[in-house]
Amino acid sequence: MLSKKTKYGLKALTFIAKSDGEDPVRVGEIAQNENIPQKFLESILLTLRKSGLLGSKKGKHGGYYLRKEPSEILMTDVMRVLEGPIAMVPCVSLNFYEKCDDCPDEHECSVHKLMVEVRDSTLSVFRNRTLADLSEV
Repeated sequence: MLSKKTKYGLKALTFIAKSDGEDPVRVGEIAQNENIPQKFLESILLTLRKSGLLGSKKGKHGGYYLRKEPSEILMTDVMRVLEGPIAMVPCVSLNFYEKCDDCPDEHECSVHKLMVEVRDSTLSVFRNRTLADLSEV
């Protein structure tokens, strides 16, 4: 299940991508328009800034802005920053692999085989979607 952190992060990124001006978007504006608790949103936006997806500007006309074009921001990148591993079990993760303690042979494990298929299907969707796809009206 998608966490609220990731859902709110996607909504915030989409709102920023849709903003018309050249000016950064204020946290309060995003929170109000997207119905996101502001303190929680501040934490999410900080995570996105630290990952390099967002930039920020302080001051009276400060806020957050995209560091890349929406068409260059892949959903795989956003999901990994906000949600962590895309795979449902660690033994099939491409970036966060860990061997399962209870499994003597991954190649014979029925759960492993199923989760590889789930991972590949999920990655196919995320790799072929960008922030631009989410922000189209």
